[in-house]
Amino acid sequence: MNKLPEKNYFEVLDLLKEKIRHTRYRAVITVNYELLKIYWEIGKAILEQQKKAGWGAKIIDRLAVDLKIEFPDFKGLSVRNLKYMRAFAEAYPEFSSFALPPDAPILNTAKTTIVQQAAAQSGNGNTDSFVQQLAAQIPWGHHQVLLDKVKTREQQLFYMQKCVENGWSRSILVEQIESGLYERQGKAISNFRQTLPQLQSDLVQQSLKNPYIFDFIGFGEEIKERELEKGLIQHLKKFMLELGKGFAYVGNQFDLTVEDDEYFLDLLFYNYRLHRFVIFELKIGDFKPEYAGKLNFYINTVDAQIKSNKDDATIGILLCKTPNELVIRYSLQGIKTPIGVSEYLLKKGIPKVLKTDLPSIEELEANIDKEYKGLKRKDNQKNTSKK
Repeated sequence: MNKLPEKNYFEVLDLLKEKIRHTRYRAVITVNYELLKIYWEIGKAILEQQKKAGWGAKIIDRLAVDLKIEFPDFKGLSVRNLKYMRAFAEAYPEFSSFALPPDAPILNTAKTTIVQQAAAQSGNGNTDSFVQQLAAQIPWGHHQVLLDKVKTREQQLFYMQKCVENGWSRSILVEQIESGLYERQGKAISNFRQTLPQLQSDLVQQSLKNPYIFDFIGFGEEIKERELEKGLIQHLKKFMLELGKGFAYVGNQFDLTVEDDEYFLDLLFYNYRLHRFVIFELKIGDFKPEYAGKLNFYINTVDAQIKSNKDDATIGILLCKTPNELVIRYSLQGIKTPIGVSEYLLKKGIPKVLKTDLPSIEELEANIDKEYKGLKRKDNQKNTSKK
């Protein structure tokens, strides 16, 4: 049996693998784009007729029936879906004029955020080819979620970018929207601008959240630090999802030895997008200035003992309560290592929209009293009938 020539074989193999992956990806994107385009055409026609010919809402019901009769095998022609098509056409008025490029690149956010890129290309915030290219890579079900739950264009762009970058399923997209990811992303209190080059500081800042939501742990506010750490490790998959893309788990209670003394990091990760180690220190209660000094020591030790020459500087994240931002900023001032401080929540708060729909204590008591009297009346009726 002839031996395979090893020279250049693996380079050629990797190249062919990449070509196959790219072709498969392009095929999926093309099919998705064509489906979105016909949905857009239907939605656009409905919009135009409603404006020009005064079509009412009932015409959509008739249109759905007639289209189903003509195309019984074409799924997605329900009344509800036709209304989504109309909303989609209204949200992206130039979608049909955008031609999907033969080599549309995977979006790269290493330099700027999607909102900044879109603003730079459009200038006036209108839909442009960059936005259309992004929208074309999102499945129809994801667009339905965005149309339902996200109202501003800036937030739509943010969540579309995250879907493309992370390959989110529809359920994960819903979860991230409901957790308020847009409002939390990039909000950590940090000294990154003072300790990192501008390009790196922006990227690192955008990779962090404030607050982090750990509602999957199942503990209340009385939780202890080791219990919090154990809970995060037990639910590592959900913890990694909350951290975001790029984080690889290295270890917990990671042992560092400095002149025969042992020190233990709560959680150590490596972020392959940032090309640096990330230390997470967990604290119960409010931020204290001495926490920053200890984390600074850990960062310097990891840089000296673990980081390679190919890695960028290690960053540290303190997870604790942050009621006084000024105290945190004073504590970080003058520290030369990159440190961020974020809060964590062990359960999601009740959304303001739902709070107004919840009954008050008085209403609950009145309902209970009403039900109790009703049950008592039924019992009396049963006793009377028996006699």
